[in-house]
Amino acid sequence: MKHLRIRVRLTALFGALFLAGGVLLLGVTYLLVQQNIHQRNSSVKLDDVPPEVRQTLGVDQRRFLDLVQQLQARQDQVEQATLDALVTQGSIALGLVTVIGVGFGWLVAERALRPVERITETARRVAGGNLHERIAMRGPRDEIKELADTVDSMLERLDQAFDGQRRFAANASHELRTPIAINRTLIEVALGRPDPPPEVVQLGETLLAVNARHERLIDGLLTLVASDQPLTVHDRVDLASVARHVVSGQVDSGQVVSGQEVSAELEPVVVVGDPVLLERVVQNLVDNALAYNVPDGKVWVTTTRAGDRARLVVENTGPVIPAYEIPGLFEPFRRLRSRTGSARGTGLGLSIVRSVAVAHGGTAEAEPRDGGGLRVTVTLPT
Repeated sequence: MKHLRIRVRLTALFGALFLAGGVLLLGVTYLLVQQNIHQRNSSVKLDDVPPEVRQTLGVDQRRFLDLVQQLQARQDQVEQATLDALVTQGSIALGLVTVIGVGFGWLVAERALRPVERITETARRVAGGNLHERIAMRGPRDEIKELADTVDSMLERLDQAFDGQRRFAANASHELRTPIAINRTLIEVALGRPDPPPEVVQLGETLLAVNARHERLIDGLLTLVASDQPLTVHDRVDLASVARHVVSGQVDSGQVVSGQEVSAELEPVVVVGDPVLLERVVQNLVDNALAYNVPDGKVWVTTTRAGDRARLVVENTGPVIPAYEIPGLFEPFRRLRSRTGSARGTGLGLSIVRSVAVAHGGTAEAEPRDGGGLRVTVTLPT
């Protein structure tokens, strides 16, 4: 295992410290017992008798002396056997107690890391888009409690900042709807007059096109704000049915330019989420694939199921796109340099796609196609 979990490392540390302490204790006990035995036996131990003294002794005295020396040798063997038994049995006991200590260390590490796991779970839920979540840890004011309170304070500031940003975008978008609607009405009234001058007609059509772009921009901003909020609708949606509806709607409304070909391979796959937002994802991808295509180009729309994931893939045969420019396409108001002057795009299409995908617990990625064009893959949990 390349990266060991901290619980395993703490358990190994506890076990190593317990084993080192046990070995040290066993060594000190061995030295104390050995010293005690030597002190007890040294007072009665008979030293070797010199040969000249031994010759002066009688037969019975020499036999007695030999017997005493044999008893001392036997006593030395018993002493060594006692010390060896102390080491052997002490090592076995130390091994068993170490195993038990490792088990208790595993439990203690789990209990000590439980607050950290709670912080991690809360941070994971917050990363999923629920900034209203708080840890709210109770207990003594130690380092873990201070960490949890600091994270809660940070989440509170982030929640307030994001709420302020969403409210500003939503309010600004709503406030801009009224003057844009008034502008459109005034332009249409001016163009509806009998026999308007050609200059007025050209100016009116240009202003209507600009006004329509502003309406799409505001609509995109509102959708982006809505997709950043936690989901409130959790319906079962067939992604293939949504894609089929969008593709047929584009064909019927004449959005498919003459010469372009749209191919759809739609495998039924059910996801849970907001049908309106999911339809907007497919709509944006198909609109981009058609708008930024080459003459007589092709568009492929595919829905498949891969394990517990649903995949929506939209690709086209558009112009060659450098790989280093793709990450910026998912940022708001960021477009390719070749599309900067486009009057139709608002630079929010892929931003909305990624935001909706993340809100549904999925991802949105893009990559250039060989020979030109873009392949966008949206992955959602089923």
